[in-house]
Amino acid sequence: MYRYDEVDHRLVRERVVQFRDQTRRFLAGELSEDEFRPLRLMNGLYIQRHAPMLRVAIPYGHLRSEQLRKLADIARRYDKGYGHFTTRQNIQFNWPELDKVPDILEELSTVEMHAIQTSGNCVRNTTTDAFAGVAADQLFDPRPYCEIIRQWSTMHPEFSFLPRKFKIAVSGSIEDRAATMVHDIGLHVSRNETGEAGFKVIVGGGLGRTPMVGEVIREFLPRQHLLTYLDAVLRVYNRFGRRDNKYKARIKILVKAMTRDGFAAKVEDEWSHLKDGPATLRDEDVAHYASFFADPDYPALADDPAELTGPLAEDKAFARWFERNTRAHRRPGYRSVVLSLKESGAPPGDITSEQMEAAADWADRFGFGELRVAHEQNLVLPDVAQKDLYALWQAARSQRMATPNIGLLTDIISCPGGDFCSLANARSIPVANAIQQTFDDLDYLYDLGDIACNFSGCMNACGHHHIGNIGILGVDKNGEEWYQITLGGSQGSDTTIGKVIGPSFAQADVPVAFSKIMQVYIERRLDGERFIETLRRIGAEPFKERVYAPVH
Repeated sequence: MYRYDEVDHRLVRERVVQFRDQTRRFLAGELSEDEFRPLRLMNGLYIQRHAPMLRVAIPYGHLRSEQLRKLADIARRYDKGYGHFTTRQNIQFNWPELDKVPDILEELSTVEMHAIQTSGNCVRNTTTDAFAGVAADQLFDPRPYCEIIRQWSTMHPEFSFLPRKFKIAVSGSIEDRAATMVHDIGLHVSRNETGEAGFKVIVGGGLGRTPMVGEVIREFLPRQHLLTYLDAVLRVYNRFGRRDNKYKARIKILVKAMTRDGFAAKVEDEWSHLKDGPATLRDEDVAHYASFFADPDYPALADDPAELTGPLAEDKAFARWFERNTRAHRRPGYRSVVLSLKESGAPPGDITSEQMEAAADWADRFGFGELRVAHEQNLVLPDVAQKDLYALWQAARSQRMATPNIGLLTDIISCPGGDFCSLANARSIPVANAIQQTFDDLDYLYDLGDIACNFSGCMNACGHHHIGNIGILGVDKNGEEWYQITLGGSQGSDTTIGKVIGPSFAQADVPVAFSKIMQVYIERRLDGERFIETLRRIGAEPFKERVYAPVH
């Protein structure tokens, strides 16, 4: 993993000192709320429904065990004993006291963490595949490029006051597990005619009020030109993006207005002045950052050791967990493990201090001291020896982090909703819990198979509901909470935006609607057909008819 140099340390220390004084002046009445607002947002501090919320950056979702222990300590001493992982691979604390936030930031700096650019109209945390570096289908490791983007974008003087917030996702694998098609810029691995691996550049994706799938503006970008091309895209956006209306300020609106070809032409024209300039990545630059992500010293291990095959044959519960919560590793004898934060009844994505400390211990005991935050709001241990999987499973069960539901209907992606967020129209957590409890029978859940369910409490779409096979959106009707259901969304290479099936539902009716949707799926699916495949084959109408059928 990347380690700070002296420039990083100094920058973060100076920001802590700066924000401590800004907070002091605000609390003393020397700064107005309007004056303090941009200062706190630059440091990831929001004012939510009940208390401040601090969003801490986890660059491209990578954590060292010592960093997770520090987050656990902060949650225990400065919050209510838990944190919330987001779809941006960050962590949020929902209950810090305002005057203690500078102390939290100072403590974070001791383990090379901060909250810089987790808010505001700037380039936010760059995200990537939680399995980067270990995925069996990886063509190249995207993490050095994520770090290069992080350093390029952090406090970039030209791009610190963009028309609107800006999000970049990078994928170096054949399967797109970073949702690159719905980011302001998506960079997905591509090959040219000679077989060289580079980036396909996708621009103008995004969810929120106006969901759009991004447009490919360059099929192949050689990796050495990454920063100069990003400069060109951001300059075009900075110059032509709307600043008069925040709802029309995202780059997706600009791309649609200019058309894909028109926008791409503007970028190419701007790039002609930048290409091969000082920001061109040299081989030694990439090698420097790649050195921080060099493989650990993997002991040579054989696949399918007796310590694995025996428990798989004898313990059905372990076999089920192995099937759903572990993934193939590019090294023989290893698997990557997903620690589920979606136990029935728990708020999706929440993690307690005790669970953080336990996961940090497992990273040291069963891996190389490293963890990943997945954009699905689960934790990943990337390098676990197959011989240790049974022991890890037993430990994870004791901490309620071994629910074997990864990719299933109850593995719900959800924002915190109206229980915390001042922007939300409706609560997310109680409805998500009700759905989990409705489908709490594992045999039935397994029979349903892969179904992506995403939940957002408002149109800002922090839960990515548009790209869930089943999406839920909280809406306000005359001061009451209602829930809109969409069907047909998906992410990856076939990213699609789901469509609303009809009128919204009262809270108690959402699990009932889900049950009816599942009934149609079971009745109409073909052998081996996933939910999204059945839906695409028969269309949404049979589901709508069942859901809205009058009760006799």
